[in-house]
Parts: sequence; structure tokens; C-alpha cells
Amino acid sequence: MEKKKQVKRIFDSIAYRYDLLNHLLSAGIDIYWRKKALKLCGVDGNTVLLDVACGTGDFAIEAEKSGVSKIIGADLSINMLKIFNKKSVLSNGRITQCVAESLPFKNETFSLITVAFGVRNFFNIQESFNNFFRVLSENGKVVVLEFRLPRNFIIKKIYLTYFNNILPALGRFISKDKEAYNYLPESVNDFDRKIDLKKLFLSAGFKKVLIKPLTFGIAHVTIAEKQ
Repeated sequence: MEKKKQVKRIFDSIAYRYDLLNHLLSAGIDIYWRKKALKLCGVDGNTVLLDVACGTGDFAIEAEKSGVSKIIGADLSINMLKIFNKKSVLSNGRITQCVAESLPFKNETFSLITVAFGVRNFFNIQESFNNFFRVLSENGKVVVLEFRLPRNFIIKKIYLTYFNNILPALGRFISKDKEAYNYLPESVNDFDRKIDLKKLFLSAGFKKVLIKPLTFGIAHVTIAEKQ
């Protein structure tokens, strides 16, 4: 529960600078990653989407541009949801404050669940994936976009220098929140060492799991299918 409180405090604190920091600190590559993730899972006008850890709505808004009209956003941070509400009419009546471990939706409600850079903030990933399986319809998919550490030694060294030193300093300067941009590299390093998404998805009942590295392995798209 302590992690839940920490995550909520951090994201409520940085919500109003979150989009600026995301695009600035990733040099805009995060926009390409979201488009690529949606393309890989094959969204269309029939998709019924739940965007978990939706934040300020970038993934949901990108999905709408790809033809999806039935979208619900869910996030723990009320300030993130407020920004989403200001950015797009898409959110009107279709956002809810909740955690992935306890989704307030009926069984087999959605055909697709998306999570961008949010899984590492879940306080119980296995329980969250169990919940995902419950609310997904047959042949539904989960698409997770998440940071990982590159496997190439040289790329990894350059990346870690940026991620552990430059990024936190810039993040602290812009957001004025010291903890938030120390938490980011710490959470990614911890996640990369400890979490096997494929194993967790299979344990939740998913039968098919595809993992696609993006941009030298800095981010991975993981797609799990319920069959």
C-alpha cells in the first residue's frame, strides 16, 4: 500500500508538467512508440478500449485518431485525469479514478486494454493482469508499452548515463519535484531486474504473448492475447 500512496503523490504533483516532460525528455519518441503499439495490436472501429494508467490521455487520444470510438480511461491520479479532461472531449463521462488491481467493470467488457509506462507503478502486477483477463472479452488483447534496459552494452551505457543523471536533473528542474524524477530511473531499473511480463501474463491465463523491442530496446511493446 505504501507504493500506491507514493505513486499517487508523485503523479498528482507532476501532472501539470507531465506532457511537457514526457515529450522533452524522450525527444518526442514516446509519440512514435504509442502509434507503433496501436498499429501492432490492430485497433479499428470495433475496438472497445480500456486505457489503464491513462494519465493525461495521450494513448487514448492516439487510439481515437486510429479509429477507436469506444474508450474508457482509468488512472489513480485525479490530477492526471483532470488534465485529460481539459485536453480532450474524449474523456467526458469516460474516465474513472481506480487502480489496475481493482477495476470497477463487468466481466468481458473490453476487447483491448492499453497501458503506457504504467505497469511498473502497479503495486501488484499479477493481480492487475488477473483483473485484465477478467474484463477482457474472448480474443481480447492487452498492450503494454514500458521502458526496459537496452541489451547492447554501448547503447545501455549511454542510456543509463542519460537516464540516471541527466534525466532526473532536468525533471527535477522543470517539475520542482525531487522524488518524482529519482523514482523514474529507480523504478525502471528495478522493473527490468525483477519483472518477467510474459510469465505474469501466462500465469493470469493469457495464451499468447508477443514482445517487440523498440528504439534499440529502450522500450518494449508486450501484447498478450486472451483465447
